Order: sequence, then C-alpha cells, then structure tokens
Amino acid sequence: MLIESFLTYLRCELNYSALTVLSYRTDLRQLADYLTDGDPEAFNPMECTVADLRAWALHLAEKGLTHRAIHRKMSAVSTLYRYLMRTKGFPFNPALDVQLAKTPTALPVYIRQAEMEEILGPPPSATGKESDLTANQREITLPSADTFTPLRDRLVVLMLYTTGIRRAELIGLLDADVDTRLGELKVLGKRNKERIIPFGKELAEAIDDYRKARFLKTGIRATQSFFTRPNGAPLYPTLVERIVKEALRGHTLASRQSPHTLRHSFATDMLNNGADLRSVQQLLGHSSLATTQVYTHITYRELKNNYQLAHPRAKKNQGG
Repeated sequence: MLIESFLTYLRCELNYSALTVLSYRTDLRQLADYLTDGDPEAFNPMECTVADLRAWALHLAEKGLTHRAIHRKMSAVSTLYRYLMRTKGFPFNPALDVQLAKTPTALPVYIRQAEMEEILGPPPSATGKESDLTANQREITLPSADTFTPLRDRLVVLMLYTTGIRRAELIGLLDADVDTRLGELKVLGKRNKERIIPFGKELAEAIDDYRKARFLKTGIRATQSFFTRPNGAPLYPTLVERIVKEALRGHTLASRQSPHTLRHSFATDMLNNGADLRSVQQLLGHSSLATTQVYTHITYRELKNNYQLAHPRAKKNQGG
C-alpha cells in the first residue's frame, strides 16, 4: 500500500513518465519479492534494514546485474524512503548506509559524422540528376503508398540524428506538433516537460514527403501520432529499434546501434561543430548541465586523436 501511494506521488505530483513509474514499480517489487520469499504484499518498509539491502545488492550482483543497474535499483529504494520520511514520519533511510561499488564511467557510444553521411546519403532533392541517385534513393524520391515504409524509416533515422530526441519522444510526437513551415518540433520529454526543437530544410522536406505517402497509404490526412504504421497505428519501441539497427547495419563500427546512439551522435557532432554547451543541453532536454558535459570528453578525445594523427612532432614522438 505504501509503495502504491509512492508511485501515485511520482506520477501525479512529480509528473514522472509512465515508463519511469513502471521502472520504479519493477525495482521495488523485486526488493519486496526478495525480502518476503515471493510474497510482496507482506513487505513492510519499516522492517527493512541496512543488512537486508546489502544482502539484496549482493544477490543482484550474483545474478549478473551490472553496477549501473544495481545503483539504479538502490536509488529507487532510497527515493521511496525519502518519500516515507517526508510524508509518513519514517525515522531513517536505510539505503543511504549501503556502500556500493563505484560505477565505471563510460563515454557514450556514438557514430562518426562521416558514417552518418553514408547512412543517410544526400537528401534526394539535393541530388542533381536522377541517374546520380542510388537505387535506394530512387525508390523513395517520389511519395506514394508504396514508398511509405522506406520514407518513414529514413525519416525516423534522420529525425533522431538531426534533433537528438529520445526514442519515447519520437514515438510520442503528435502530428500537430510537427511544423515544417516554422521548422519546429514540440517535444514532450521526461517529467512531461515540453521543449521546442528547431530543424532545417532537409528534415522539413523529408517530413512533407512522408506525410504525403502516409496519406496515400492510410487515407488519413492528419493522424494523431506523427509516426505511424501502414494501418495508421502509432509505432512501438521495438519497431523503432529495428528500423534504426537495419539502417546502421554494415555502416558503422559503433559497439551499440540504437536510437539512443543517434542521440549521442547528435550531441557529439553539435559540439564538434562549435555549438554552445548550454544550447545542446536545452536541445537534449537535460535538466542538469553536468549530464551534457559528458559529451565534451568525447570531443576532447577526438581533438587529441586528430592532433596525434596530424601534427608532425606528435607523429615523430609516437615513432619512438
């Protein structure tokens, strides 16, 4: 009962997304299952001790969960107890006394700019003659019912890379919130925070072509969801993952090929090409500048690599 009131608080008072609330529910349910031997309804937060949480963390590690996953689950427990201390008079937060191994800092995986140019190719309208187009580009140049899927799939990749939006934000885009005349997307991000993202001519033309093909395929002039399947229903997460992986396959050496990798690529290329850090923070919808600053480590690594490859004295020193 206490857990349910906490989840309601997250959803209604803090405006956490349904996906985030589900993640908290899953983590807390796993703790309750562990401490009650499979009877989560019998879980009493007041009886949970620091030793219980340490044993649970060890149990998760033995099951093969990563440091990051264990930290996330313990953070959910700590948030529950902060809520209970504030609203129910609980005396302490046992999660604060659980020492976990530090999570190794890993730089975000991204796709190099040259690889993205190969993946997306030049916009069809920017190519000279039809004979200069690749077979794939010829296939999707003219919007029609038959070109709906290739136009949509290319637009999914193009939009993720040129706007940096999250997978959930892309799925949640409303048709009314995509304005090619103004060149703006209205995105509903985490905790229901809205932000406006500008975009350029290439994306605007791809959107217009997709909308024409969508109408010819579905017969619906203005759908509620911007991205749809052929039957007019919205996309779903695994379909977006599939679209991105198919587009990236064979074109990049990136260790992870997902919608979030394109978000990392957007941020990295923005900074590499001179964008201000705070501007990138606003475009990504980060609440903290520190979250965005991780991308500066990537740009520094690129700068260092380029220096070592290009400067004659650096090359001489490498040769010993």
